[in-house]
Amino acid sequence: MTGFNNPTPPVLDARNALRPRFTPQSENWNGRFAMIGFLSVVLIEVLSGQGFLHFWGIL
Repeated sequence: MTGFNNPTPPVLDARNALRPRFTPQSENWNGRFAMIGFLSVVLIEVLSGQGFLHFWGIL
């Protein structure tokens, strides 16, 4: 069959695989870890009533 176009190409790589270097997968994980870190800082400030740097004794 010539000209047959498969509407669903095979999955060649896992989209959520933890890959080294600058790849789309590593950028996805970097963004996820950044969101977890930001949420952690916000929760520390809300629950302790202090800023993040004051909580850790830096300021």
